[in-house]
Amino acid sequence: MLVSLLVALCAGLSPVHALELNLPGNGTMSREVVRDPDTYLLPVGPWEEDTLPVLEVSGRVVQQAWRIVIEGITTLQVMRPLAAQLEAAGYETLLRCAGQSCGGFDFRFGTPVLPAPEMFVDLFDYRFLSARLAGPEGPEYVSLLVSRSSNTAYVQIIHVGSDGSPNPIVSPNPGARPVARPATGQNAQDNAEAASAGDPIAGTLVTQGHVILHDLEFDTGSATLGPGPFATVAALAAYLKSDPTRRIALVGHTDTVGNLDTNIALSRRRAASVMNRLAETYEVPRAQLEAEGMGYLSPVAPNLTAEGREANRRVEAVLLNSE
Repeated sequence: MLVSLLVALCAGLSPVHALELNLPGNGTMSREVVRDPDTYLLPVGPWEEDTLPVLEVSGRVVQQAWRIVIEGITTLQVMRPLAAQLEAAGYETLLRCAGQSCGGFDFRFGTPVLPAPEMFVDLFDYRFLSARLAGPEGPEYVSLLVSRSSNTAYVQIIHVGSDGSPNPIVSPNPGARPVARPATGQNAQDNAEAASAGDPIAGTLVTQGHVILHDLEFDTGSATLGPGPFATVAALAAYLKSDPTRRIALVGHTDTVGNLDTNIALSRRRAASVMNRLAETYEVPRAQLEAEGMGYLSPVAPNLTAEGREANRRVEAVLLNSE
């Protein structure tokens, strides 16, 4: 009788399967944090009306950060195969969005992200996915956050399973090397024009969506742009004036010296100085220009060294449209 009962119980137990994902390229894990048990506010909708819709889920929370270094990699080339793997494993997608459709700045800072340098999020180029799986031990949840900087993609995986569930098994797949796809339509024409002109500013702006204006000069703590001339500003003006439908946002950034409000105000004024130079010196229509400031919230390097702080003090041009 006892043996029969044990057999019946064992037959009713289902093995606990770990989440398994294959990253494209030579991915390496830079950090893992396990909280067992804990609660995760899983985003299930984009930020709107000062609110981020979330689902409160509890269990064993595993948070991982991964890096993938591949020339020309894009966030879509990383997210697409990962989303397909989750779907094949039976996960139901709850939210899938990108950048501004997620809610931009507000969404990014409304959800937990491992700190730099392990995880980096470009506020203008990131993708997010959350999903749910109805497992035998109860529902499991996962979120993916993908962003990039230069030729490095950053992937954050948060998995919530039952208490004692195994960590996600994430494996690099060097054989799956995403290659940047050739652009089509208007973007292809823009790429051809930029390449034929030999203009690295316009070329990067079109292919990457944003470009750092690396030769600008500001005095410390000042928003007054130096006299120049600055080759990047001249190139940007030529790109904009060649097609009046093109629009950009100039976005200022700072290091972490000082408080956030002061740095956001300074970064916005610096971006406005570049915008004014484009409008007044190069006669670029102001309808093609916007100016914003992020302060120290989107670094490209650690602020622990003078070199890193210098790299973070910058103004970027972000392409809004080219049609």
